[in-house]
Parts: sequence; structure tokens; C-alpha cells
Amino acid sequence: MSITTHVLDTARGRPAAGLAVTLSHRGGNGAWSAVGTGLTDDDGRVADLTSGRVEAGDYRLDFATAAYFKSAGAKAFYPEVSVVFTVDDPGAHHHVPLLLSPFGYSTYRGT
Repeated sequence: MSITTHVLDTARGRPAAGLAVTLSHRGGNGAWSAVGTGLTDDDGRVADLTSGRVEAGDYRLDFATAAYFKSAGAKAFYPEVSVVFTVDDPGAHHHVPLLLSPFGYSTYRGT
């Protein structure tokens, strides 16, 4: 169905707008292939990284945090954040939020 994300900058107390995100899928040979890219909107969201093309397997979201924090005038300890997750039901919606600060992050399966 779809894979979406929402990034909140917890240090600044607002959505992380303008953050580049890449979605990759792990193939049968173990290699990652990019299947979608996006830039978070003013609400920190990327509506659909797959254009509806989801199959079962492992996926990785890569968040370009160094460029985001640099544009905000802040230094960051994590230059990028990668979140790997498994899609068991390709027909289900998969939402993967990221709570971000210059020195930490957390994620969970959202709705």
C-alpha cells in the first residue's frame, strides 16, 4: 500500500521541514536498492515514498540529518539516521516516524 514518515525536531519543538529521506529495499542478494526519495514538507512529512509499490521484505529509511541540522545552524552528533524495518503485509500502510534532536533520536511504528 504505502510507506510514509513524519520527522519531528524535538529540540526545536516543531516539524523537521526540508529533510531529505531515501527509502531502500533489500533484494534477494542482500544488496539495498533505492525505491523512493522525498523531502519532508512544512509539517515534517513525506506522504508516500513508494507510489503504492510495496512488496514484502526489509526496507531502510535513510534520513540526511547532517544537512538538515546544518541548515538550521546546529551541529549534530548523528550525520545520518538509518531505520531498518520489515514489511510482512504489503497491503498494509506502514508509517515510520522519527523523533530527532542533534544528539539523539527515536522511532516507532506509527499509524
